[in-house]
Amino acid sequence: MLQLFAFDRVGIVLGDIYFLDPEPSPGQEGLERGVRLELRLMSQLDLEQPGTIYASQPILIDEPLWRCDLLEAADSEPGSFNRTHHHPEMTDWEPADRVFDRALSSDPLAWLGDRLADVTPLLKDSGLEPEALADCAGQIRDCAPEIVAAAQRLLDRVWQGVTPVPEANEPGALVRTGWL
Repeated sequence: MLQLFAFDRVGIVLGDIYFLDPEPSPGQEGLERGVRLELRLMSQLDLEQPGTIYASQPILIDEPLWRCDLLEAADSEPGSFNRTHHHPEMTDWEPADRVFDRALSSDPLAWLGDRLADVTPLLKDSGLEPEALADCAGQIRDCAPEIVAAAQRLLDRVWQGVTPVPEANEPGALVRTGWL
């Protein structure tokens, strides 16, 4: 499932994910499950759409600026958050290395809420001018409780087995399900 909170120029996308890292760090082997959340640029495509003033407009969910992975080993107890991390840097659609934070792993939803309450540092770290996106930052702050609640609902779905779990039968097989 994919959920989107879209603001003027940035948005928050989140979805459930199952993932097998093809080159895991020691202790990070095996299938992971959870919720991925990304801060993304948003834009309306400047296409001359045929149709009336009532026609739907194309919307682009564009480049990621920051990623938070509320992950855990798929064979662990739900809520262990033993693989939870974030990627403060994203370049050309690729995340930099995983950054583990004890506060993030111990209370991921509170940590996430704190980051969403002020995305200005995330915007600065992405090379954007936070002043130009102040309205979006305020809108994200105001919606932070809803976004965190959406992340919790997605985690609940993962833990209840609503999302099908992929099988990793072959060594080296690429396994990834989810929108993000």
